[in-house]
Amino acid sequence: MRRLVIERSAVKNNLSVIKKKAQGITIYGVLSGNGGGAGAVPLARLLRDMGIGHFAVTEVSEAQALRKAGFVDEEILMLRSTTNQEELEQLLDLNAVCTISSVDTGIALNAQAERRATVASAHIQVDTGMGFGGFLVSEPEKILLAYRSLPNVALEGVYTQIHAVKPDDPTAAAQLKQFHEVLESIRAAGFETGTVHAAGSFSLLHNQDALLDGVRAGSAILGRCRRTRDDGLKTVGYGEAPLLEVRWLPKGHTLGVDRPITLRKATRVAVLPVGYQNGFGVQRPRSTGFWSSIRRWWKNRRRYVKVNGHKARILGSIGATETILNVTSLKCSAGDTAVFEIDPLFAKGFRVEYR
Repeated sequence: MRRLVIERSAVKNNLSVIKKKAQGITIYGVLSGNGGGAGAVPLARLLRDMGIGHFAVTEVSEAQALRKAGFVDEEILMLRSTTNQEELEQLLDLNAVCTISSVDTGIALNAQAERRATVASAHIQVDTGMGFGGFLVSEPEKILLAYRSLPNVALEGVYTQIHAVKPDDPTAAAQLKQFHEVLESIRAAGFETGTVHAAGSFSLLHNQDALLDGVRAGSAILGRCRRTRDDGLKTVGYGEAPLLEVRWLPKGHTLGVDRPITLRKATRVAVLPVGYQNGFGVQRPRSTGFWSSIRRWWKNRRRYVKVNGHKARILGSIGATETILNVTSLKCSAGDTAVFEIDPLFAKGFRVEYR
C-alpha cells in the first residue's frame, strides 16, 4: 500500500515559525488544494489544536468538509469570488465569508442574500498586480460603490496578494503602496476596512511591511513555499511504498520508455510502484534563472529513494506508474518499504497518514 506520511511534529514546528513571524496578528490557515494534499480536515484539526481559528479555502467542497467535520464557529473565508447561484446558496448555508472581486460578484451576492432575507459576510479583493481577480487599484470608485450599494452584504475585510520573487523585492513595496492608497480612499469616504490582509506565505516570511491585520499561510504550513536556508521551516510529507520486484538484469539490458538507458554491467534492480502519475518527481514551478536550472538538473541527475535506510539511486527516467531502482549493493527483497520525497499537493493514489 502506498502511504503519504504527514509528520505532526514538522507541521507544529512550521506553525510555530509562522506565529513568530505573524507577531500576534490573525493567521488564516489556507486549506486550498485539499490542505495542500495533506487533507483539509485533518490538517485543520491539527491547526485548531494549535490555536488557529480562521481558515481560507478556494472550493465550496472544502468549506463543506470543514463544517461537516465540526468546524462550526471558525471563520471560513472563500478566496474565490463567484456569481454562480448554486455556489452562493451553499456559501450562505455554510456561513462562509465570501469574496467580492468586482461589481458583478457583489451584485450577485447581495441579490442572493436579499432573496434569503439575510446579510452575507464578505471581504473585498483588490488586484495589485497578479491579475487573478479583484478590483483594480486604478478604480477605487467601483470599490466604494460596493460599500454604498450592497445593503445585504457586510464588508468585513479587504485583501490583496503581494507578489515577490525574492526577499526585499522592490516590486512588493510598490504593490503595497498601491494597496494602502486603496485603503485610504475607502476610509476617506467614511467606511471601515475591517480585517486587512496582503501577505501570503512568502511575504509572511520575508516582508514584515506586508503584515497588516492578518496573513494567509498556506504552503508555509507544509514547508513547501519558496525557501531560504535559515527560514526555520521543515519540509512536510514523504511517501512510502513496498518494492514490487527485485531481480538481476544482465549487462546491455535496456531500461525505461521515454529515454531508455542501457546497463553497462549486470545490475540488481527493484521496481517501485510509484511514477509521475502518482506525483512522484513532480515539482512546483520554481525560478527560471541559469544557476537555478543547473541546480535542478544536477539534483534530478542524482535522484535517490531510501530502502531499509540506505540510498537507492533511480535508474533512467521516472515511469508513469513504476520507477526502477539500483539496489545492487543493498540488502532488500520484494515487499520491503521504500521511502521517498513527494510533494503532497501532487500525490495521487496514496493513503494519508498523520504520524
